[in-house]
Amino acid sequence: MLKKRIIPCLDIKDGRTVKGVNFVGLRDAGDAVELAKRYVQEGADELVFLDITATVEKRKTLTELVHRIAKEINIPFTVGGGINSVEDARTIIKAGADKVSINTAAVNHPEIISEIAAEFGSQCVVLAIDTNLDNGEWIVYIHGGRTPTLLQTVDWAKESERLGAGEILLTSMSNDGTKNGFAIDITEAVSAAVNIPVIASGGAGTMQHFADVFQQTKASAALAASIFHFGEIPIPQLKQFLNEKDIPVRI
Repeated sequence: MLKKRIIPCLDIKDGRTVKGVNFVGLRDAGDAVELAKRYVQEGADELVFLDITATVEKRKTLTELVHRIAKEINIPFTVGGGINSVEDARTIIKAGADKVSINTAAVNHPEIISEIAAEFGSQCVVLAIDTNLDNGEWIVYIHGGRTPTLLQTVDWAKESERLGAGEILLTSMSNDGTKNGFAIDITEAVSAAVNIPVIASGGAGTMQHFADVFQQTKASAALAASIFHFGEIPIPQLKQFLNEKDIPVRI
C-alpha cells in the first residue's frame, strides 16, 4: 500500500512565512529557509511553498527565495503563486522546484494544465483548488480565496485530471486555520472522483484529524501549516501516532 504523505506548507508573504484563519488575519510564522530545513530534519515527506499574494499583486513568484530553499532540502518541493505560463513554470523548476502548483491561471485558462504537463510531465502539475461551501454547493474560488467562480469543485477536479494534472491540492477555505479538522465530505468526494493523488488541506488541529482524513477519505496526503510552524504537533510524533493506527507512513 502506498504510504500516506505528511506535507508542511509555507505560505509566503513579503518573503516571510505567514499563517491566517479562513485566508485572512495573517501573522508571521518565521523564516522560510529555516523552517524548510527543520522540516527535512523532522521527516516531512514533501514541502509546499505558496506565494499567497503573487496572483493578487499581479507579480511573479519569489524565485530567489525558492532557489534558497531548494538548495537546503532533499524532499519533493512544490511551488505555487503567480504561475501563469509554461515559461513561469520553467523558471520555478529551474530554481529548484520539483512541481508547480497552479490555481487562478488554470481556472482562467484551463489549457495551461495541458501545456505544462506536455512540457514537464503530469507529475509536475499540481492543481490547487480553494473551495468553499456556498448555498450547499462546494464552489471553486480564485485570487487567493477572494473570488468565487461558477465551477463546482468535484467537476473541476475531474476536468483538471482529464487536462493532465498529476495531483490535486484541495483546501477547504471554511476549515483553513480553524484547527477543527479537515473537510471530510468534500475531500472524500474529490478523492473518490479522480484517479490522481489528492492532498487534503485546511483545518488540521490534532493528530486525530490526520487519522480521520486518511481513514475516511482516499486522500493520499495531508497538508498543514501553523500546527507544524509553531511546534504544536511535531511531525515524528504525528507519524508514530498514525503508524500505531495502522495508517501507512514513512517513519
